[in-house]
Amino acid sequence: MATINILFKNRYAINDDIGICIPTVEEVLDNEDSYYGLVAALTAMPMDLMVQLDDAGIDFTTIDEYELFLMLFKDIQRQGLDTHLIFGDLDISKFEIMVNSKTNQVVLYDRQNDIVIDRLIQNQIANTLRKIHNLEKNDRRPGNEEGKIYLLDLARRKMKRHRRSQESQLEQIIISMVNTEQYKYNYESTKQLTIYQFNESVKQVIRKINYDNRMHGVYSGTINTKDLSQDDFNWLAHSDK
Repeated sequence: MATINILFKNRYAINDDIGICIPTVEEVLDNEDSYYGLVAALTAMPMDLMVQLDDAGIDFTTIDEYELFLMLFKDIQRQGLDTHLIFGDLDISKFEIMVNSKTNQVVLYDRQNDIVIDRLIQNQIANTLRKIHNLEKNDRRPGNEEGKIYLLDLARRKMKRHRRSQESQLEQIIISMVNTEQYKYNYESTKQLTIYQFNESVKQVIRKINYDNRMHGVYSGTINTKDLSQDDFNWLAHSDK
């Protein structure tokens, strides 16, 4: 897969017709619930929505990522959700599900503008959004029917325990960062960062704090250097994969 370089961009081009916007922290704060809801829908894997799929009579172990994307895309259309922070000026209401006669593949097609979203484009859209938000692709599958039933039961119990907070999660992270020594931005300058720049800064601050704590352990003798990898001695940004 091609490297996605977006540190200094406010838009990443998937192709000539489709791009993914990278909004500022301020823009996300002003539209937090709807924005993160769209990100979750456009990056969702069957494992992420196993309970909802099961309630709809769909086996989450037989549907694939692309089929789920088509379902959720149509749901976004039906609700008339504002997608400008994701897709910019692209009018998603014009897309229809059809079969490409040449490839026999089900696609989303905008006849008016001759724009296609197929499996490859969907994968690029999802991976770009995952990159922006440091999201892991949850492509695990239960090994057998017993495992499937167990995971469904676990997910249902987790949903029942969960209580939606009325507080802004992003706002709480901003407050924590601004009051952390390693974070060099104030409230006003944070708002001007892209959400990707902010997410990467948060990840880097956590890495630096962990590094400092690790080195304190090494110097005090509570951590054996033989138990550490080369990456443990480097606090600079690097791939976590």
